[in-house]
Amino acid sequence: MNLRDKINQDVKDAMKTKDSKKRDALRLLTSAFKQIEVDERKELNDDDVIKIIQSQVKRRDDSASQYRDAGRDDLMQKELDEIEYYKEYLPAQLSDKELSLALKEIISKVGATTPKDMGKVMGAASKELSGKADGKRISECVKALLS
Repeated sequence: MNLRDKINQDVKDAMKTKDSKKRDALRLLTSAFKQIEVDERKELNDDDVIKIIQSQVKRRDDSASQYRDAGRDDLMQKELDEIEYYKEYLPAQLSDKELSLALKEIISKVGATTPKDMGKVMGAASKELSGKADGKRISECVKALLS
């Protein structure tokens, strides 16, 4: 069973258990899949699905921070709940220690020594650590290691 089938099955399960929050969150996700398929005229594989989920998590996170700044805790909580539903389908994230070790290896591979080499490191790290760590976390760790 691929990831998309699992999400569709979870939508059905949420409907059966009358979990409207989960059902609605996962329906938003499936509509994002369909939108990409129509726009790009392609069948989504698991890697595509993961990238879409990551972008949805990032959108929800941005929205939650804007709602927090505006004092709308009710809407912020809704966004945070959706993030939790989505994270269940993402690969396990690297711990800070694992991320640091992986980045040290990448830095030595590309021969980076100064903060000016950050672009080289980020390019390699984004490809190698895709799905395992957020770009923001990677960027912060690379800055710390190169400075």
